[in-house]
Amino acid sequence: MKVTIIGGGGRVGSNAAFALQCGAIVSEIQILDANADLAEGEALDLMHGSSAVGGQRIYAGDYAKAKDSDIFVITAGLRRKPDESRLDLINRNVALFLQILGGIQQAGFRKDALVFVVSNPVDILTQLAQAKLGLPWQQVIGLGTMLDTARFRSLIAQELKLAPTQVSALILGEHGDTMIPVWSSAAYAGLPLAKVAGCTAAFQNQIFERTKGSGAEVIRRKGGAGWAVGLTIAEVVHAIALNKRTVLPVSSLQQGAYGLRNVSISVPTVVGRAGVLSHLELELWPKELSGLQSSARALQETYAKVAKA
Repeated sequence: MKVTIIGGGGRVGSNAAFALQCGAIVSEIQILDANADLAEGEALDLMHGSSAVGGQRIYAGDYAKAKDSDIFVITAGLRRKPDESRLDLINRNVALFLQILGGIQQAGFRKDALVFVVSNPVDILTQLAQAKLGLPWQQVIGLGTMLDTARFRSLIAQELKLAPTQVSALILGEHGDTMIPVWSSAAYAGLPLAKVAGCTAAFQNQIFERTKGSGAEVIRRKGGAGWAVGLTIAEVVHAIALNKRTVLPVSSLQQGAYGLRNVSISVPTVVGRAGVLSHLELELWPKELSGLQSSARALQETYAKVAKA
């Protein structure tokens, strides 16, 4: 399987490439970046390690060389300027994103290719990619709340002294301020998490607030997220490559689950080789369902503003 990472010279893109290399599942990784020298340098550095792990073909390329890709992973994006509003940043990133989509369209792509959006605002850009590229909605996936969910599970495990791989808990909704913690189905080793000593209402509120602020905390401490997001990107790519049919909180255009339509947002989603195989409408507590629907309305309002710009 060939994966092209657009924005692969940046922190997120290069960390994703490294995670994919270490996973040794995809066979070919192309690094594409507006900074050609940076892309060449990252590709060369990764390629130097190919004899130690992975063994993939890794190289820097361009849109023409990307047209036979199985998956386009888009990580390119801009950071907020001082005193810049969130909507201003969104509009700047939309302009950049449209250029990227234009490059993909001009070069051409396979009929069964998947587009995997990581750039923020991820839910808005995922919906925009599906609309502009004209691909079936199943073939356009956003990272959604994958990173939020990974942070959520890891923080729960750290504070309760549990094995992180055995904590199952989801963040749904927007990758942003209106995200929703799903405590109703949270589990540890298949058993209700609420039964674990220390998992009180106060603990739950504390962990969710820490999860919501984790992105800002990482930016403050080291300048931006990289390793965890790279690993979550690889998790989605591997689910596709191996046709795992894994349930993941990725963002995609909704078709009626939880009463949601015409919005890209994260709900429990079965992911396999064809992209989104289905959305699962698992039972939520009333406050969780209400929060998810409110999150969707907030995204629809933002998308309407972007679409008019």
